[in-house]
Order: sequence, then C-alpha cells, then structure tokens
Amino acid sequence: MSGSDNKLRIGFIPLADATALLVAVDKGFTAAEGLDVELVREVSWSNVRDKLNIGLFDAAHLIAPVAIASSLGIGHVKVPIVAPFGLGVNGNAITVSPPLHAAIAAAADGDIAKPMVSAHALARVVAERKAKGLEPLTFGMTFPFSTHNYHLRFWMAAGGVDPDEDVRLVVLPPPYMVESLANRHVDGFCVGAPWNSVAVDLGIGHILHFVSEILARAAEKVLGVRGRWAEENPDVLARLVRAHGRAAAFVEDVANREEVAMVLAAPNRIGVAAEVIRRTLDGRLKISPDGAVRTDERYLLIGRAGAARPDPVQAAWLYAQMVRWGQSPLAMAHPKRRGNPPTESALSPDLRSIQTILPRISLPGVSGARA
Repeated sequence: MSGSDNKLRIGFIPLADATALLVAVDKGFTAAEGLDVELVREVSWSNVRDKLNIGLFDAAHLIAPVAIASSLGIGHVKVPIVAPFGLGVNGNAITVSPPLHAAIAAAADGDIAKPMVSAHALARVVAERKAKGLEPLTFGMTFPFSTHNYHLRFWMAAGGVDPDEDVRLVVLPPPYMVESLANRHVDGFCVGAPWNSVAVDLGIGHILHFVSEILARAAEKVLGVRGRWAEENPDVLARLVRAHGRAAAFVEDVANREEVAMVLAAPNRIGVAAEVIRRTLDGRLKISPDGAVRTDERYLLIGRAGAARPDPVQAAWLYAQMVRWGQSPLAMAHPKRRGNPPTESALSPDLRSIQTILPRISLPGVSGARA
C-alpha cells in the first residue's frame, strides 16, 4: 500500500462500469471507512493488469477474464487475483459502421435487432466479400482476455463466422474505439459504455446489439486485488468492499442518477457528456444516428439483481471461452490433473472472498439474489 495502511492507489479505465468505484471515492464512501484513495485513470487493460500485478496499484477496476487469466498464468506472469466485488454485469454493446450496418440489413432474412438474424447476415456479408477478393472486415475488442473478445466471437460463431479465419479481431483501448471507427481502421467493435453511444452521437456508428440481448447475464468488471494483498490486509479489503456496496446502492437509486452522471462526466473520470452517461445508467440508448432509441433495464447492472456478488458460474463460462478459442489447453481443465484444476484455482480466490468477506459485510441496498 502507498505510505500507510489506509492509503490506496486504485486504477480504472474510463467506462461506465467503473461507476461504483468512482462514486465510492468521489461521494466519500471510502473516506467514511477511513480509506484515503487515489484514483488513477488508465487507458489500456494491459497497463491496469501490469500495475496491479507488480504492486503499483493496490486494487483495480478490472475486466473479469483478466482475473482468471492472471491467476492461471495464461498469457502473462502468474499472479493470483481476488475479485471480492462485482462492479458490473452486462454493459457491453456491438457497434458497426454505417456501411456495414447497411450491408447486414440488406443481407438479413428478418429483423437485424435479433442477434441470430444479424449473425447469419454477417456471415453472408463475409462470404460475399471473400468471393469478391475484398479485405476481411476488422472488429475492435479491448483485450485478448476480455469479455468483448468472447462476446464478439460468441455472436459471430453462432451465425457461422469463424472469428479467427473470416474476420480480423484487433485490440484497441476502450477510449480509442470511436476514433478508430471514424478513421475506418475498424468496421465495428465491442466495448463497454459509454463509447458505443459516443459513436452513435457522432453519426459514425450504429449499435447493432446490447450484449444483454445476446447473453442475459454476463459478468463484466470486478474490483480486483492481488491474492497476497487480500490475505495481508483483510480489514482494509472489508472496508473497501463495504464502501463499494454503499456506492452501488447510491447509484442504483434513480433519485441520484443526475448527480452520479455529473460525477462521472468530469474530465478526470469518464469525461463524456453527463446526458450520455445518464442514458447508459437508465438503459435507454440511442442506437442509430437517426435518433432511434432502444431500452433494456438489464443493459448495465451495477448493484441490483446480485450484480455486486461475484458468480463462480460466470467465471467458469469465461474460462470455457479461453479453452474454446485456444487460449488455454483443454487438458488443463481435466479433473484428474495433479493438484487443483485451473478452474478451481482461478475461482478459489473469488470463493474465499465470498465466504470470508462478503457475509460479514453489510451491503445496504445491494441485493444478493440472482436474477
């Protein structure tokens, strides 16, 4: 920790699913727990992961699969990560350029608001481009070990598109997605809020799908800490989780939404218009430059419906995607492998946190029920 037991440095990416963390600090919930928190705004998930792993950060707003990959040593050094608090469930969307949106609509056999219809239409567009000798479509995602990568692949594969052979998937930091679409470096992307809405507001993108329309419930971001740090600082971690629980309850109270949006709009936080953030929190998003709006109350869950409680089932699904897409060998998951299976190893920090920390922490207003 930085200087004293109560001074913490916590990294975050400017995304709406960092809301509980940002509100916990800016509305004084961490201070009320005796914690002095310095928030550090980062751009890329690799920066956040590396600074957390080597101890430059005490905690971080972390993309959920990174906690698993780091704990298993997949793709990087092995550093066990504990995820005692869920910062967000759902919140991603798939956005495409106007030309690609038009091509998908023209190739569709039905309503492209339905994910299976759009996925099959994308396969036809891909096949037509291949037949004409055109370059493959390029889609942006935020990190190899990211929900965005897995959500894009899940949707594409359902329609018959091989994401490793038929299109290009490239890594881009979340704040750079919009500029990359504007410059035609990518034809589409999957990213968390508010960057899909920013693209639509600029007239350069159409939100094709909320991920909550493809997967009803998808773990997204967690509050991550190193396993050793959690063992050495259980009281500090308990206070940090408690502050997040109170912040999540504050955010989910509709009466506080305007204030929350203003907090997040600050340049050193998310740095986009408060109105865009308010739409995100309400699950009421403009999906096309013509002003069409789509609503989904499950678009982003911050504290309600058990979103704050890490879910081992979600972690297992994410690990399965690592296996499916060749990031982790299937043999690693075999139950007869010597020692703990990697899924158990990856989940045990989460399970230990749930069992030893969450039950003795009051999370006012945060439901523990799973929807």
